[in-house]
Amino acid sequence: MTPALAAANNGNWHTARRWARLLAPAYRVAVTDCWSGGAETLMIALHARRSAASVAAWRAAHPGRPLLLVLTGTDLYRDIATDADAQRSLVLADALVVLNELGARQLPEALRAKAQVVLQSSPARAPAARTPRHLRALMVGHLRAEKDPQTYWRAAQRLAQRRDIRLDHIGAALDPALGAQAAALAARQPQFRWLGGQPHAAVRRRIQHAHVLVHPSRMEGGAQVVIEAIRSGTPVLASRIDGNLGLLGSGYEGVFAPGDDAALAALLARARDEADMLPRLAAQLALRSHLFDPAAEQAALHRIIGALRARHLDRSPR
Repeated sequence: MTPALAAANNGNWHTARRWARLLAPAYRVAVTDCWSGGAETLMIALHARRSAASVAAWRAAHPGRPLLLVLTGTDLYRDIATDADAQRSLVLADALVVLNELGARQLPEALRAKAQVVLQSSPARAPAARTPRHLRALMVGHLRAEKDPQTYWRAAQRLAQRRDIRLDHIGAALDPALGAQAAALAARQPQFRWLGGQPHAAVRRRIQHAHVLVHPSRMEGGAQVVIEAIRSGTPVLASRIDGNLGLLGSGYEGVFAPGDDAALAALLARARDEADMLPRLAAQLALRSHLFDPAAEQAALHRIIGALRARHLDRSPR
């Protein structure tokens, strides 16, 4: 159960599609954006708030059948603190999945025992050859407030005189006002390009060929683009938030305070000027790359679902 299907082309949809594929060898899986009744034996729901109606309907119809709730960044870092529907979903679920290693600490203490970590995955790609003539930075994220594209754009403006640092941004203008700002910046600053929305295969190629991925989000559950960069050998510069540190590792060097465009610009300048910086970041991430192997994600999913089904069978009347 996902609140967004293919047309949205967002993180919820990509997670749902990938999990359906990983579970298909053992289970019959159907993906829908709204559960309206059925005889399924288990529900996996993405998003505590946006899937709240389906979660409540499932629990009312099937009080003894397992319900696994996957918590997004907006769930963990905004909605569950204030939204009654999201809070109710937490209580109704048999198990809660967080998508980064630090996510469970946002949950009410009484519910943390329900939490399981599933790190999302991506196939590995060999690092691509990159030009020595300039640094190519890349941000991948639709234009909306949670992704904080303006911090990236302000950093680009600080680096306007650096002809050897080029900045690209991939993402659709979900907020038209932000789209207008991106277009205006691209028109007046040749080193900055706004590339709009792109097919996933094209995005992966650009991540693979970038010198560095920039991820300035203010809230994240566990960004797939960060994982794709790690699995492509591309260093990452990211905001210092739990959703990023829970993927990159708490001691990762390439982080900056959320919204701090000056610090981001300084890191980008260092990435160009200090010969050992990007190799050092890549080496730190290489140590964690195995955590995001598809086989690891598949094993975690099967372990959690197997345990839920076994618990359900134990509770069923004989």
